[in-house]
Amino acid sequence: MDKLLEVKDLKVSFHTYAGEVQSVRGVSFDLEKGETLAIVGESGCGKSVTSKSLMRLIPTPPGEIKEGSKILFDGKDILAMSDKELRSVRGGEISMIFQDPMTSLNPTMKIGKQIAESLIIHRGMKKEDALKEAVEMLRLVGIPNPDQRVNQYPHEFSGGMRQRAMIAIALACDPKVLIADEPTTALDVTIQAQIMELMNDLQKKLGTAIILITHDLGVVASIAHKIQVMYAGQIIERATTDELFDNPKHPYTWALLQSVPRLETKNKDTLYSLRGTPPDLIKPPVGCPFASRCEYCMKICKEQMPEATKLTDTHEVSCWLQHPMAPKVETPVGIGGAK
Repeated sequence: MDKLLEVKDLKVSFHTYAGEVQSVRGVSFDLEKGETLAIVGESGCGKSVTSKSLMRLIPTPPGEIKEGSKILFDGKDILAMSDKELRSVRGGEISMIFQDPMTSLNPTMKIGKQIAESLIIHRGMKKEDALKEAVEMLRLVGIPNPDQRVNQYPHEFSGGMRQRAMIAIALACDPKVLIADEPTTALDVTIQAQIMELMNDLQKKLGTAIILITHDLGVVASIAHKIQVMYAGQIIERATTDELFDNPKHPYTWALLQSVPRLETKNKDTLYSLRGTPPDLIKPPVGCPFASRCEYCMKICKEQMPEATKLTDTHEVSCWLQHPMAPKVETPVGIGGAK
């Protein structure tokens, strides 16, 4: 398959009064045509900063994409592009759905006009043709009565419909890559499922590659081809979706999977929660960033960052438990294939 996007050793920092916050610390991955990659981790781990860096949306200052970072899209270096080249890529070839549609949509503009705007800018359409296409885009994302809805304002849409309108805006110019940053936040569970199903269906129809940013492994199970688990600005485990759910290897991945509520959970059962807090990225730890919260922590975990161990061609993990001299630790009961 063809590599559409290649990210190599991405490092992003923010300069604050307290010091330099190292938000993203050497992230590398690639994305192929028609593929869905999920980047999963808790709030503050660097997922959204990574996704915004792909479109150079990091405000500078205080943000800075460090030297040595590479973001190649269709073989072209995004970090070396001029503002004019960037404008044609943003919205045209790479689109983004942001977390909160109410703050991302313009409250003073009709939905149809907001969809038409990108068609006029990127495709050079006439206003009349762009508005007709806007109706078709609303129909495509499953909004009922699109002929009437196209003339309504964001406050007249429900939360789920606003998210659909955001997807319509993002897909209007038929981008090659769609970045979805927590697209189901603040939506109830049934609407979440509908939005994920919609993105899955649209991907099959349009062949768009998707980068899905989320903290919830339950959301990505049915849509992602590959999953990368991120913690404290680093990728600590990467695998195909099947491998990650069947045979997760990092204690942090185990914790994420344990925190997903299960059907067999009884009323008043205590839900799993991960103790401790993520490390301070102004002074990142020298060893494994998860060491202070890990119940399997060894002395070396605090002294040295583990190298990535390749388990299969598509599954690798950065954890000292994979070292031949490490004690054998079984996957917790109920996770993956563990009984």
